[in-house]
Amino acid sequence: MKHSRLLPLAVAIAAVTLSACAPDGTAPVPSTPSFSAVDGSETSYLILGKGNRLPADLATRISRAGGTLTGTLDVIGVATATSSDPSFVTRASAIVGLEGVTADPVVQWIDPTEQVVEASIGDNEQFFSGLQWAPPAIHAPEAWDLGARGTGVRVAVVDGGLNNLHVDLNGSVDVARSRSFVPGFAFNQDVPCTPAGNCVAFSHATHVAGIIAARDNGVGTIGIAPGATIIGVKVLHGTTGSFGVVLAGIVYAATPIAQGGAGANVINLSLTAAFFRQGPGAAQLANAMSRATTFAYQQGVTVIAAAGNSGIDLDHTANLIFIPAQSANVIAVSATGPRGFFTPQGSNPDRPASYTNFGQSAITLAAPGGDGVYTPQNQLCTRPLFPAGTITRACFVLDFVFSPASLGPVNNVYFWASGTSMAAPHVAGVAALVIAKNGGSMAPAQVESVLRRSADDLGKPGNDAFYGAGRVNALRAVQ
Repeated sequence: MKHSRLLPLAVAIAAVTLSACAPDGTAPVPSTPSFSAVDGSETSYLILGKGNRLPADLATRISRAGGTLTGTLDVIGVATATSSDPSFVTRASAIVGLEGVTADPVVQWIDPTEQVVEASIGDNEQFFSGLQWAPPAIHAPEAWDLGARGTGVRVAVVDGGLNNLHVDLNGSVDVARSRSFVPGFAFNQDVPCTPAGNCVAFSHATHVAGIIAARDNGVGTIGIAPGATIIGVKVLHGTTGSFGVVLAGIVYAATPIAQGGAGANVINLSLTAAFFRQGPGAAQLANAMSRATTFAYQQGVTVIAAAGNSGIDLDHTANLIFIPAQSANVIAVSATGPRGFFTPQGSNPDRPASYTNFGQSAITLAAPGGDGVYTPQNQLCTRPLFPAGTITRACFVLDFVFSPASLGPVNNVYFWASGTSMAAPHVAGVAALVIAKNGGSMAPAQVESVLRRSADDLGKPGNDAFYGAGRVNALRAVQ
């Protein structure tokens, strides 16, 4: 498991966009969404039943209220409907057995500023020792030396399209259980290719999956839990997706295989939506998300979420709520990142990232997310590659997190990116190591307890606004 095992790999880095196409060489997995698309003047609505239950005859009652029932998540008492009737909310809210009805918003869950990309870095380059500062920062190599791999643990990446054929992920993605909830697209597809045929585009989900479980295959990068199994659950197209579809993806990921679900042990939610607590429908939306995350918790699934990239003190923003980081039974992760880590003067990888949300009441743990504010931006750093060669890049770029991140047809493309989206999967990877060490099944409260107790207590003693219980430590977590 040591980086000296890495072998040469031809790599290309392409300009980042948010457009992508399906990986070449695989038949798209049929999309089977729970919630139907909304066309024309119809509006989509979320419906919450009282006591997490939906009335048995809901479809008929919704029809009488002027709408059409389009999907149900019975296990959390949430449904979706469409209607063009301006009085639908009033009429539907009067249905006995319902707690609330609100518009189902399409949300930008992923911050586009998380992404950064460089030009081609050439052939015969290996990246662990030269570019991956994050695994050593959380003592992952020492955990690998003890035999920790995360083998057998299933981690659902609830996100956008995920490239299951990337050289660092091919063979570690459960294609059969991966699923898309976006109509017309498979789990490994996203925004279509450009008219010119450019499909080598940034894939947020692939980047996240690589941080968690890039394989120990002698090429490219390595994930925190290189033996874990990834399940791709597509709920976003580009950076956006409806609230109801995200809920459906979480419920599917948490549902046992025997009941038709993905059978995840861990769910990674590198997505964030901010709402005004007193805004229209905010209470219902927050309630619905907490129902989904609580369902996962009750199924024995550890849910990990990005804290958000707004640089906000969540202890002192009473009218803002960040979902799902502040939802029930969620491990919320803030980001750390160096400034000029590879410069001669160096920098502490545990410093709070400039963009990360924080707050003692909200943050559970911290983990590497990278940072991109180092100046001067024209200063260059040269790094060694294994087994030979070097790479020279702007020093601030190397402070980002390096990981697989493309949707085909080229399946050996890597990107630098930063954000709490990159911090959360580091914790998900350590959670996979912990669960594997304990036999492959472990209650979420036990997983969180181990992560908290084994974390490095940085900042103020005890629970800290930036670090929560501390920066995650893979070695201590598996000891």
